[in-house]
Amino acid sequence: MTLISFLGPNGTFTHEAASIMGDNLVPFCSIPAVMESVNSGECKYGVIPIENSIEGPVGVTLDSLAHKFDLTIFKEIIIPINQNLIVNPGCRIEDIKDVYSHGQAIAQCREFIARNNLQPHYAVSTARAAKDIIGDKSKAAIANAKAIEFYDLEILESNIQDVDNNETRFIVVSKDGHEITGKDKTSIIFSIYEDRPGGLYNILGIFQQDNINLTKIESRPSKQGLGKYLFFVDFEGHKDDEKIANILDEIEDSTYFFKVLGSYPEF
Repeated sequence: MTLISFLGPNGTFTHEAASIMGDNLVPFCSIPAVMESVNSGECKYGVIPIENSIEGPVGVTLDSLAHKFDLTIFKEIIIPINQNLIVNPGCRIEDIKDVYSHGQAIAQCREFIARNNLQPHYAVSTARAAKDIIGDKSKAAIANAKAIEFYDLEILESNIQDVDNNETRFIVVSKDGHEITGKDKTSIIFSIYEDRPGGLYNILGIFQQDNINLTKIESRPSKQGLGKYLFFVDFEGHKDDEKIANILDEIEDSTYFFKVLGSYPEF
């Protein structure tokens, strides 16, 4: 049986993304715990969020990939984030005083919360927020539609997020790499030598001279002092392509720290 871990609990957006991978799903309470389940061999794959189109990157995922685990990105999954106001049966909007959800969900629904004079409260997940309001009609939760499958709740208002084109990108981590499909993406991390002016410009120039399209560039503190950064770059192509392999060799020779996170099919 192939087990798939995901950032739980059941009823979260990560659960929805993990369901695309299969049915043998195991929830874990944190992103590092998901990754450790794969690292230890307990699960074959792990599904975790890496970025949201509105709120940006998930720092703990990037940091764990960089510093804590030598796992490979096997696949990416992108799903639309449609936030819903979840309530107890029979509840009306005028009954609600407090709304509970994960910090990112609350941030994505600020206008709705303010417009309805609701008091926001943070929960560890959208699903936990739904569970915590059971039986209290003065409370509501912001969560995805999957949450009501597990509790006796209902959707009072749907699609309450402030921006409609809200998506979250999830990655599937594994110990195994993905074969070439012909429409692939590669993710790398690197840091540049501090005493070399134009270091980042020169690295990006390597991609330009070979006409390789960058799809993302993100910086994160290296945790080694102010002004010291790691750069996360996604680009089109597979690490086993000859051209891409040559580019990666050239980047590795020009950087202080370098790590290939994986090559995988574009979603």
